[in-house]
Amino acid sequence: MSDRAWPDDSAGRPAPRRLGLISLGCAKNLVDSEVMLGHLAGAGWEFVNDPADAEVIVVNTCSFIGPAREESIRTILEAAEHKKSGRLRRLVVTGCLVQRYSGELRAELPEVDAFLGLDELDRIVGAVEPAPPRPQPAADVRWSASRYLYDHATPRRLATPPWTAYIKIAEGCDHSCSFCAIPSFRGAFRSRLPQSVVREARDLAARGVREINLIAQDSSHYGRDLGTNQGLADLLRELDGIEDLRWIRLHYLYPNTVTQELIDTMAGARRVLEYVDMPLQHAHPDMLRRMRRGGSAESHLRLLSRFREAMPDAALRTTLIVGFPGETEDEFEALLDFVREARFDHLGAFSYSHEDGTSAGLLADDVAETLKQERRDRLMACQQRIAVERNRERIGREVEVLVEGGHPETEHLLVGRMRSQALDVDGQVLLNDGAARPGEFVSVRLTEVAGYDLVGGIVGPA
Repeated sequence: MSDRAWPDDSAGRPAPRRLGLISLGCAKNLVDSEVMLGHLAGAGWEFVNDPADAEVIVVNTCSFIGPAREESIRTILEAAEHKKSGRLRRLVVTGCLVQRYSGELRAELPEVDAFLGLDELDRIVGAVEPAPPRPQPAADVRWSASRYLYDHATPRRLATPPWTAYIKIAEGCDHSCSFCAIPSFRGAFRSRLPQSVVREARDLAARGVREINLIAQDSSHYGRDLGTNQGLADLLRELDGIEDLRWIRLHYLYPNTVTQELIDTMAGARRVLEYVDMPLQHAHPDMLRRMRRGGSAESHLRLLSRFREAMPDAALRTTLIVGFPGETEDEFEALLDFVREARFDHLGAFSYSHEDGTSAGLLADDVAETLKQERRDRLMACQQRIAVERNRERIGREVEVLVEGGHPETEHLLVGRMRSQALDVDGQVLLNDGAARPGEFVSVRLTEVAGYDLVGGIVGPA
């Protein structure tokens, strides 16, 4: 760690201070990265995409499951290699991994110049500035669960395309799922005030954002800590009145906190998309009981039917876990049967991994890694067939598409997303006819299926 100030250029002016930020993990983590970028932009930092060009690198880490932690450590070490080139002067690590394992990281990663936990996002400017060496906390330091929650007045610089943005409506989680450690480091569930969320949405819309994505660990729990069980429905009605917005997309509903009023509000709103993102994790009642979630395939299907009755064109997305301790072949087959009957448009799957501080972590991890991978492969093969069939049902339709730019592999195609496709996690629409600018909404006639993607031509403005 250098104790020298940044060098001046040949005219005696301070040279540009170049910083690269690497954001890992989920969209909730991306919002934290954008908050840090907002503080840094206000302090005059210049941002670069290539880490080799950066004088400072910030790595915002993820600690959700084992592979995410491995990716975080690998990314930190790769970033540290740039110090050998002589350009990188400072490496800062932030985020969930720091909140959860601060002491271990300080002991094992001397390459890192500063660590910031989840409650210290507003200290990022001081962390990236050159400073004299100072005593580091003892290696056994422990962070408590986070209590931070940004609001509409917090500096923020978007890292998404200018027409789309995430809004974190709450932080933390009050559920006690046996496989999940998130409450232990993200803290208890805490909702932002609705007027703060609406103010942020209006500000984003005034800056040209047309699609907002509402996120929280459990979005349908929104407002319960503020004294209302219909907080999300009330919030959606407020947001639906913002004229400059086009799409409002919801992420991460929780089956036990979905109300009929929420379903009806989603169905009746002009701007809220017919998009249901609800991680269900499993479908066998014994597995769900061991996961401390409750429910069954039958209750899941009834809830999904309520959404489809209210919104016949609803796109359904879920996330599932395979290989949880004790999962039998019969329980896994029940999960496959559920997926075949539910016919999700989009589905993601994780192989179970033990997490420190969880009740499932005390159980024997008795499903072999090879079997976990085999079951995940079988599950995703089943879902791929369903997704292709669902896409084939759309051929011949005219749909609204948000154009996002040229295809990265050919100049002959544009790419965009339908209302049923979320940023970064779902398929796309490949546009092989017509012209449009990024950020425009157009009407597209769908003509072909390309796996998880669809192909079509622009027939006019949306």
